[in-house]
Amino acid sequence: MSRWRGRAWVVPLCVVVALLLGIVPLPPAVQLLRPFWLALIVAYMVIELPARIGIGRAFALGLVADMLYGSLLGEHALRLVLLTFVLQHFRARMRFFPLLQQAMIIGLLLLADRALTALLHLVLGQSLQPALWWCAPLVGVALWPLLFVLLDRIGQGRRGR
Repeated sequence: MSRWRGRAWVVPLCVVVALLLGIVPLPPAVQLLRPFWLALIVAYMVIELPARIGIGRAFALGLVADMLYGSLLGEHALRLVLLTFVLQHFRARMRFFPLLQQAMIIGLLLLADRALTALLHLVLGQSLQPALWWCAPLVGVALWPLLFVLLDRIGQGRRGR
């Protein structure tokens, strides 16, 4: 975490970028494949910067996402809190996993997140999502190694070069 000292501005910037990537208009076919960007950023922070995020901050970020995306108030908050809780529990192990193994675990968590979202929408009487909607966690799996390395390099700054 000391490598992020002096770069505290990067974490809020990453959160803002993740929130904005969640509202960028996409073609309808691609819209269903949009990864849960905020979950990916929160996952990175829980694994690599645990002092910067906890259950409370994940809840607050989720509420911001709920208001920004116009979803049910508390939906994203619940999703991010559960993700944060699970990752905090397994953080010590995950830090030492190879990136591809981390990506698979993140993918399983994103798939569980989709299942929770589908259950919430079903309970609320909303229509089921198309089958392609379930493929978004695969996009998250593909993006995880790239995102992890990018954020890791940003955190290293000049000392890592």
